Amino acid sequence: MKNTIKKLPKSQIEVEFELTADEFQKYLEGALLKLKDQVKMDGFRKGAVPLKMVEEKIGNENLLMEAGDLAVKKSYRDFVTESKLEPIGDPEVQIKKIAKGSPFEFVVKISVLPEIVLPDYQEIAKKVKGQDILVDEKEVEDAVIYLQKSKAKLSPVERGAEPKDFVEIEYQNSQINGGKIIQDSFILNEGGFLKDFEDNILGMKAGDEKEFKAKFPDNTPNKELAGKESDFKVRMVLVQKMELPEIDDELAKSLGQDASGVGSAGSPVSAFDSLVSLKENIRGGITMEKQEGERQRKRGEVLHNVSQKITFDLPEKMVDYESARLFEDFKNQIAQNAKIDFDEYLASVKKDENEVKKSFSLEAEKRIRNFLVLREIGKAENIEVDEKELNEEMTKVMQRYSKEQLEKIDVNELREYTKGAIYNEKVFEKLESFSKI
Repeated sequence: MKNTIKKLPKSQIEVEFELTADEFQKYLEGALLKLKDQVKMDGFRKGAVPLKMVEEKIGNENLLMEAGDLAVKKSYRDFVTESKLEPIGDPEVQIKKIAKGSPFEFVVKISVLPEIVLPDYQEIAKKVKGQDILVDEKEVEDAVIYLQKSKAKLSPVERGAEPKDFVEIEYQNSQINGGKIIQDSFILNEGGFLKDFEDNILGMKAGDEKEFKAKFPDNTPNKELAGKESDFKVRMVLVQKMELPEIDDELAKSLGQDASGVGSAGSPVSAFDSLVSLKENIRGGITMEKQEGERQRKRGEVLHNVSQKITFDLPEKMVDYESARLFEDFKNQIAQNAKIDFDEYLASVKKDENEVKKSFSLEAEKRIRNFLVLREIGKAENIEVDEKELNEEMTKVMQRYSKEQLEKIDVNELREYTKGAIYNEKVFEKLESFSKI
């Protein structure tokens, strides 16, 4: 068998195969034997029909098709193994010449993982410097105020809504959610809603209805609404006065009881004995969050800097798959968060589905590029994921799902995803070891 290889753009190769007439004859014989078991004829047991009669029964075209299929699969499989290729998805096959007593010729187009020549990634990782982690007092105070509000006492009032009241509303806007009624709740005049909107509902009592115009901020994500006025119809459902507890040791102790529960003697147990200990805990929590954020920032910078030193074609099939996955995730987010179907969303942003799909292409390319670079570094560092650690992590992951959720999950797909996550974590840890994080 002869083959000729031609490199194509987008990490593809084209291979022309040619089997001699004698080589193809073996596949014709194999196809005849395979089809023999499927032919039924009066007077013969199944599988006992003479080959000449089988060939006459199935016809020349069907025999050639079966032989060609066997030849393509075997030739392609052997070529991939011998060439140590890593194909992506199924190949595209085109038959060029097929006949009895003649050479068999066909062309296969294969998407493959690209060859990546890594730069000195260890040296690049060493040059990425960390940033100091600082937690200022305002961050701690803001967190305490947030916790204070979580312990606020809410009391319904019959008067009109005032700043700092907690209000529950229903509203409609023909340009939002297809004009359907939306329910919301927030603390009035604390930036939870459009400023114009909040100013207009000041003074409304429970049960009041009102129609007015409100202006959207210039930075509104929906460009069709940004900086423009729009008509709203609002019904005030409930107005509640907020009574905030003092920020003192007692507040800290009450928050600690929420976290710790009840002691063995039935008395409340507090995790915080004072406001000072609460603030120390908050400061520690914010510090940990910032440390993790800095860790992720450094990882991203190292990976970006390594990627910038490499040039290779991205496999189109992988990019297309990732784009489609990101698009489906986005559709699910719209359904869950915006509570509208996707057609309504498209109408609101005045785009069609293809335009939205295309918007994910750059992100998909970035993700696939990072994936391939990480994978190559992992290969260079002989990083592997063994079955024991994968099984242990799978046990932890599956404990997060309910029985009903597990029934809807593709466990094999989840396993592959988990394996990839462990692998990437190991690669990043190796990179971090070079930069002495």
